[in-house]
Amino acid sequence: MAKAIHVYTRPVDDACYPEGLARSVHFACSSEVSGDIPWNKNYGILFVHGEISKDNTIIPMGIKDPCIFRIDDKRMGIAARRVLEDGSPDETTAGKLMLWETEDLISFTEKGFVTCESIGAMAASGSEDAGDSTFSSYLEVPDELADAATLYWSSIKYTETVIPERVTIGSLEELESVKAKIRYSDGSVRTKSVKWNADAIDFSVPGEYRIEGVIDQQRFDFPLAKGYGDPVIFPWDDKWYYISTNDNLNDIGIYVREAEDVHGLFADGVIEHLILPFDPKRGFEQTFWAPEFHVIGGELYILFAVSGHKWGPQCHLMKLKKGRPIIEEDSWEDPVRIVRKNGEPLAIDEITLDMTYVKNNAGSYMIWSYRENIATPLDSGSMLYIASVDEDAPWKLTSEPVLLTRPLYGWENVSGTINNEGPNHFISDGMVYVTYSGGSANRYTYALGLLTASVDDDLLNPDNWHKSITPVLTFYSVDGEFGPGHNAFYTNEDGELMISYHGETDIGSSLRCDGIRRVHFRSDGSPYFQMSKEEDIRTEKVYITICIR
Repeated sequence: MAKAIHVYTRPVDDACYPEGLARSVHFACSSEVSGDIPWNKNYGILFVHGEISKDNTIIPMGIKDPCIFRIDDKRMGIAARRVLEDGSPDETTAGKLMLWETEDLISFTEKGFVTCESIGAMAASGSEDAGDSTFSSYLEVPDELADAATLYWSSIKYTETVIPERVTIGSLEELESVKAKIRYSDGSVRTKSVKWNADAIDFSVPGEYRIEGVIDQQRFDFPLAKGYGDPVIFPWDDKWYYISTNDNLNDIGIYVREAEDVHGLFADGVIEHLILPFDPKRGFEQTFWAPEFHVIGGELYILFAVSGHKWGPQCHLMKLKKGRPIIEEDSWEDPVRIVRKNGEPLAIDEITLDMTYVKNNAGSYMIWSYRENIATPLDSGSMLYIASVDEDAPWKLTSEPVLLTRPLYGWENVSGTINNEGPNHFISDGMVYVTYSGGSANRYTYALGLLTASVDDDLLNPDNWHKSITPVLTFYSVDGEFGPGHNAFYTNEDGELMISYHGETDIGSSLRCDGIRRVHFRSDGSPYFQMSKEEDIRTEKVYITICIR
């Protein structure tokens, strides 16, 4: 048996699916039984890179007329003509096609531009009706391959909870070690603790008992807070803290919330403590942007950007005084501007922002967003740089900055947004995962990209990083959440990795609102950021029979 894999572009819709998104390679699987199933919720999967002009500006590009074909017994090729953002021909690649190769229709390798003659025989292109999409080409593949890829590009959902029917134990501690297995639609499984109700059980008396337990999954509504961007959740000294960009106050001042748990950070009447006020004497007047808590060398810092009287955000940090409470203004040392290894400012006429700290086995680093000539014809767009730092003096770089990524894909540069910003990271299974944001920071096109490296790699070597072609979180990911981005990560009380982010509540809104949800991990260990609370496990009761020996 075989199923057909279709590749196509979508019509441009300036209101909800503009050129940077529509002119990408979309995929769908079709069969007589299932009909047409668009992958990735009909959001683009393969994007072609733009070009950098001699003026250091970005020329955005898209694709046209994609096709899919068999290269050999293992490999398939996807090829397309590169066009300018508006769909007009790209004369610089005339007679050539962009080629991607894949063995599984999950991972794709960009091979660059090749001549049509070099590609060889193309698959016969077809045209079938699939709603608002036009299929440009298709290839029949074995069911097993098609089903695995369709599963990968579909939403992952909770399917069942597995608990032993009966266990033999001798103590409360042994009972508490009995965990639930939570299964998901992609075949992934995770374990979760159960809060067993064993208050009435005397573990010194042998016997058989039927008891109840509760599996508790933290769930958060969206939006949690309106008028806040770049949210960060942080545990410190048995309390929880929330810090963000405060759009409600025109991004003036840095405020912190404190609570006993994360839900308390968003409770009615929660106090916002001002820890860095408007202060012209110190040059802190505007763009109090993207504050983040980081423990560096055992000390607590806040990394943030701020401008003086003249607009132009620059990266700063400030350090918590020993033993002082986070929520008091005088607990913090005076902010220090980030400098290069020669002691000069990180930037002068350019802007720097969204700095974050990363540590792996090879060293300590700062990653930040940098932009030249913003809002001029020579606007470079924002891009991410990395440099090493000494933990004892993290305000001073110890290497030259190294470019990590520029917004060359259509989803990063939607309608002139030319944006790579908001990096944040976590480490899992020997890998460093750095998320970042592209598109418009307060519109529905905002989306998360992903950079990946080994925990042992020298992160200053660009060759050690892999950049995902496809964004990992978009306005297609979770119903009712538009423009999700500029995120941070934290680990909750149950040891689960959580992602905080901002987005909007409808496609036309520019009011940034905060959300939180769990990061899921596929069976291969890779992260999945798109699981809504409705698709995850709910708090539920379970039952078990225990035999006390």
